[in-house]
Amino acid sequence: MPAGEFALQREVQALYSNHHGWLHAWLRRKLGCTHNAADLAHDTFVRVLSKAEPFVVAEPRAFLATIANGLVVDFHRRRALERAYLDTLAALPEPQLPSLEARAIVLEALVAIDVMLDGMKPPVRQAFILSQLDGLTYAEIASRLGVTVRTVNNYMLKALDHCYQLAPQ
Repeated sequence: MPAGEFALQREVQALYSNHHGWLHAWLRRKLGCTHNAADLAHDTFVRVLSKAEPFVVAEPRAFLATIANGLVVDFHRRRALERAYLDTLAALPEPQLPSLEARAIVLEALVAIDVMLDGMKPPVRQAFILSQLDGLTYAEIASRLGVTVRTVNNYMLKALDHCYQLAPQ
């Protein structure tokens, strides 16, 4: 095992040993559920492990809370999407309901799209949605957003570049 990997492993072990209990309790208070808190505490340490280089953390709890808080935001966003999707499904007649497998696939795609859109700046996201979902032309988008067609073109380039960066290689 290379020295860098060994140092990272020791850092994470120490971080986990010293702060996992605190992080789990902190998440349990935020979420109101010990099971979800355990999942997000685990995910927090997975994120820490995904760091490529050894690190030194001056304030370990603040470091962990920052990572965990981002995961809490993602958790609530995913739950809101699930609720909206389930509400939509509840309005469908029984014969039109998709299978459980199809529902899971659609929900996974919705979460991925939400993550992608969330990473865009608001005007870029709005232009992208107006183009891709509403089918508006760049001129129509420019008129609606009060910008030039060239600005819409720049927004779309940024949006497409953002999508490309997130696409699996």
